[in-house]
Amino acid sequence: MAYYSGWRVPSEILPLSWAQVDRSEQTIRLEPGTTKNKKGRTLPYGQLSEVAEAIDRQWAEHKRLRSRGVLCPSVFHRGGKPIIYFRRAWQTACKSAGVPGMIPHDFRRTAVRNLLRAGVPEKISMTITGHKTRSVFDRYDIVDEADLRKAVGMLGDAAGKERRSGRFRLVALPS
Repeated sequence: MAYYSGWRVPSEILPLSWAQVDRSEQTIRLEPGTTKNKKGRTLPYGQLSEVAEAIDRQWAEHKRLRSRGVLCPSVFHRGGKPIIYFRRAWQTACKSAGVPGMIPHDFRRTAVRNLLRAGVPEKISMTITGHKTRSVFDRYDIVDEADLRKAVGMLGDAAGKERRSGRFRLVALPS
């Protein structure tokens, strides 16, 4: 969920309760005052199959626990108890995935980057991730060498089209 939403894992995702999830509308809401910037947020997750499947699995587990007399309002839990500490599980998962040293907050950077690379307008991306200021949002949009290669390739393609069409020209500043 953090991969797609960019929401903060310890303070926004782990405390999620079923009261914040509308499964029929496939929407998750963070109420105003519950986020770092105090603004509410909405994630319509229906088109994100991995998130929808995770919510469905958690709901099935919620119902299973309820049938055994365990009432658990948390969406994400361990055996019906809210997850507070997950450092060891996180480190083990990162090592298994071949990305040791990652931190949960890296998902915020990843989500910003993925949203922008997918063509989602910046204002909407900021609304999804909960970034209030442009300067902080820009710091999360990490540019790497692959981005530079892609940009130069796009430039090369455009220049080639311009040359072939006869519209290729040098531009000089007026004197």
